[in-house]
Amino acid sequence: MDTNVYHPDYYRVIERVVGGWHFKKGKLFYKHLPISINFDDFELLYGITKQQVAIELFRLESVKAGYYLADLRHKQFY
Repeated sequence: MDTNVYHPDYYRVIERVVGGWHFKKGKLFYKHLPISINFDDFELLYGITKQQVAIELFRLESVKAGYYLADLRHKQFY
């Protein structure tokens, strides 16, 4: 069974697995901007790199396996 989760572009679901972090790829279903933007370019959009996100998540739960939520706009991690 597939599950769909709808969220603003600045929220990202990240999975911790053995050996690293998997940034879940989403699909854009509504685009308000008239130009093309790469929504995977965290640094351009939100001023934070994927490496910085991984470091913040590492600090959060001491690298427990599971799913995490990153609010890239407000730099908050759950």
